[in-house]
Amino acid sequence: MKSIHIDIIHPANVHYFKHAIANWKAMGFEIIITCRNKEITYELLGLEGLDYIPMGKNPKSSIGKFLFLLKCEWNIFKLYLKKKPDIALSFAASYVAHMASIFGLPHISFDDTEHAKLNRRLYFPFTDLVLNPESYLLDFGQKQYKFKGHMELFYLNEKYFQPDMGIFNELGITESAPFIFLRFVSWGAFHDQGQMGFSDDYKITLVKKLSEKYKVFISSEGVLPYKLQPFLIKIKPNRIHHVLYFADLFIGEGATMASECAALGTPAIYVNSLDAGTLQRQAEDGLIINKRYQEGTLEEAFEILKDPRFKIRLKEKIKTLNRERYNLTDFLTWLVAEYPDSKQKLLSGEIDPKSLF
Repeated sequence: MKSIHIDIIHPANVHYFKHAIANWKAMGFEIIITCRNKEITYELLGLEGLDYIPMGKNPKSSIGKFLFLLKCEWNIFKLYLKKKPDIALSFAASYVAHMASIFGLPHISFDDTEHAKLNRRLYFPFTDLVLNPESYLLDFGQKQYKFKGHMELFYLNEKYFQPDMGIFNELGITESAPFIFLRFVSWGAFHDQGQMGFSDDYKITLVKKLSEKYKVFISSEGVLPYKLQPFLIKIKPNRIHHVLYFADLFIGEGATMASECAALGTPAIYVNSLDAGTLQRQAEDGLIINKRYQEGTLEEAFEILKDPRFKIRLKEKIKTLNRERYNLTDFLTWLVAEYPDSKQKLLSGEIDPKSLF
């Protein structure tokens, strides 16, 4: 029986892996999950019924982050001595890559963040295979495979996600009520230093103007200005994708949710001084509006909202794009279950995943 170690560093990682985990369990594999305590990650794993080993919370200071990574290295070392997994998966976790190398097991890493240069230097030399979205801007040679689509399609493929209109009742609004969803981030990651999205004043202006005609809900990593706290969304975190699916518009600083909208067919305005190949590609395909600065966001929002067919056209674009893609969860299930033979077939071009899924 193959034993699979999966490391979770962000709430989105739970969604990336959860359906593949169910598939591997059904195939008889043992699953070992380690997890950092970022935002709602522990809660989300609990809601998905997934057991995990807590790794603690990443501090905000640079020295604190460094010491935390050393602690993670030690914890994974002890885990591997005890559990002896056969393969490790992570989202660019350097401590997993290092321990996998020491113990002689393959490490498969996902990476869709080109600007995280320091972290890439730490994990890449010790990684067996790196999986990137097709729009990823960097090339790594023989250790890299670029899959069709983007990360959010691992869990928002129609085989694994069906929108539930019960979310309207959970939000306390009628099914005909138009609503807008806003997402603000905390700017605490290494690669967030010196970056920006919305100022507090602009957040207040956005909500004031939009709420005159639309119901507004907010999700925020950090503390919101007092005036905006009544708009905080109150739902279970595993229900957020149903909110995104039915929203008339998404506006936010979070790249993950913007990409989720690009998978679901919801109009999205992403505002963040950071950029990535995935977001550039989605903007080129007309799936999101990708902005570096906040100016003009409100005007663009009203341009979208006054067009009753905007969302309809967006969903038609996504259907066209999906014809060229394959089911990423089934691809990952096969890749790990058949590793390392699957890797050789993939990188040699012997197998085209689209022919399998």
